[in-house]
Amino acid sequence: MNTYFPELALARKALASQPFSIYLGARLTAFGDGAATLELDVREELRQQNGFVHGGVLSYAADNALTFAAGTVAGPGVLTAGYTIDYLRPAQGAVLRAHAQVVRPGRTRVVCRCDLFVLDSDGNQTLCAIAQGTIAVTGTALPVSG
Repeated sequence: MNTYFPELALARKALASQPFSIYLGARLTAFGDGAATLELDVREELRQQNGFVHGGVLSYAADNALTFAAGTVAGPGVLTAGYTIDYLRPAQGAVLRAHAQVVRPGRTRVVCRCDLFVLDSDGNQTLCAIAQGTIAVTGTALPVSG
């Protein structure tokens, strides 16, 4: 694993302290060794007018997955400094999966990449967006309640 956030359980506790993540039903399914995977079930209220997963939901998933991936190498004191996202195709499916990995760890900034997939009811995944982000290392973790 890693030195800073050695347990998936601790990362899940941090995610559970985010009210918006709770509302979306987000869950961490993998965490460690420079990578993190976040998933959420696609519900009707997360879709836009054409029936696709709203771009803001994909953006949320990328942002959080990027930051959690950075946390595996930099510790819990990290904040998103900025990211870009490219939507490749409409997101239609049962589950949204955001898999992020560290591209370059640094002392004050960590660069990460995130691939976003939608999974159908059979578990087949389709790439729908990609993101790249820069995560600032603050060195100070915010308290996690609970």
